[in-house]
Amino acid sequence: MSRTTPTNRPKPSRARAPRRLAAPSSEARRGNAVDERKDKPQDGALFVADEPPREAKRDEKTEPKRNGSWEPDGKAEEAAELLDVILDIMDRDVDVDIREDDEEQIVLDVVGPDAGRVIGKKGAGLDALQFLANKIVNRTPEGRRFVIVDSGDYRERHDKGLVTLAEREAKRAVKEGRVVTLQPMSARDRRVIHLSLAKLDGVTTASQGHGQGRRIQIIPARRRGRR
Repeated sequence: MSRTTPTNRPKPSRARAPRRLAAPSSEARRGNAVDERKDKPQDGALFVADEPPREAKRDEKTEPKRNGSWEPDGKAEEAAELLDVILDIMDRDVDVDIREDDEEQIVLDVVGPDAGRVIGKKGAGLDALQFLANKIVNRTPEGRRFVIVDSGDYRERHDKGLVTLAEREAKRAVKEGRVVTLQPMSARDRRVIHLSLAKLDGVTTASQGHGQGRRIQIIPARRRGRR
């Protein structure tokens, strides 16, 4: 994708149509896995590695993952083109590909030299793009679908880190018999932790605080019993 300096920028145009990629297999994802951090974090801290994304392999196949006999309705292309224009205005050297397109969700993959800059701290950049894409694609009630914006396997690795953190802190809460409070995190990350601990015996979770300061509390059953 050709780039110009932010000043005197011409109106951005599409360099190419969004590519449709086959979803990576579970074996490929496992093969690309990285060693998890072994350093023990501080109490209640959120330590999820924000490593540079692994750029998706350029697959010549152009069919994304689909479920059943559902036929594309053009919303995936609309979302990809929207993000491509936004990222071009931001002067990011990336492309937006369609990884998955079915009746329930659309998964867009941001790939290229500047993908790490697009991700942002703790995925904040991807979350912002995802919010915009969902607002545009689902502006009418017909055919609503959830849009996920990812980069390589960032979402998967980030969520695994959150689950590891949640399970470790839950064990500590039970062992010490006290509430463990995590650092503030986004609504998406809080949801991952709530769901990961929902079926775990001995603890419950609750959110505390407001806005960007909202955080999760992990509450052991023994403490609840003493109330």
